[in-house]
Amino acid sequence: MDINSWLSPKRVVHAHCDLPCGVYDPAQARIEAESVKACQEKYDGSDDPIFKERAVTIKEQRAELVKHHLWVLWTDYFKPEHLEKYPELHTLFWNATKEAGAAKKSNDPNQGQKLLDQINEIDKIFWDTKK
Repeated sequence: MDINSWLSPKRVVHAHCDLPCGVYDPAQARIEAESVKACQEKYDGSDDPIFKERAVTIKEQRAELVKHHLWVLWTDYFKPEHLEKYPELHTLFWNATKEAGAAKKSNDPNQGQKLLDQINEIDKIFWDTKK
């Protein structure tokens, strides 16, 4: 056995900062959602089947990242006292996550805008809790 195989990790782990680092922001989900909508628009505006296929692939990857960033916010940032003050939080996150899932199936930019609108609602509450 060579030294490289001995030193290489046996398992690779991926995680958001669970210290918790305290660096949370809905902007991460919004940026990915903006990419989703942009891919939907580019898909809509192209006749090139290869370009359209690439747009769909990228859109689906970005939609999955939206879901990831939303769940990190929901599970790591928001606390019971936030839910007491904003009882609609659960529904907002549920709807936004479902909308991100719908983005994987839709090439309609209007659907991408719905996703952005959902994230904007979460963003307002997030910044109110940061005061």
